[in-house]
Amino acid sequence: MTKRRLRILLVEDESMIAMLIEDSLCELGHEVAAIASRMQEALDMARKGQFDIAIIDVNLDGEPSYPVADILAERNVPFIFATGYDSKGLDARYSNIPLLTKPFLESDLEMALVQVSREV
Repeated sequence: MTKRRLRILLVEDESMIAMLIEDSLCELGHEVAAIASRMQEALDMARKGQFDIAIIDVNLDGEPSYPVADILAERNVPFIFATGYDSKGLDARYSNIPLLTKPFLESDLEMALVQVSREV
């Protein structure tokens, strides 16, 4: 586990998946600062929210969530992508970003958090 409790923005449009990820994050000792399920909400949170790391569903209600990632990158907030697809569909600009393929194990989530929390 990472050394400190992280506040995490979760961007996920499927409520059941969001609840499962939130449970896993809590099990790992972290706090979900906010959950955004729609693009405008995610953009607002990315611009104004106070959190250490974000986990972003690549496909948010049928729209690519890259605008959210762009804002986070501008703010120097580390993030992880989550997707039900493979990495081939990921925009090449983000090839260096950790990618969790759903469904993922809690141990995979933990490893991705350790990887990006080094930047926090």
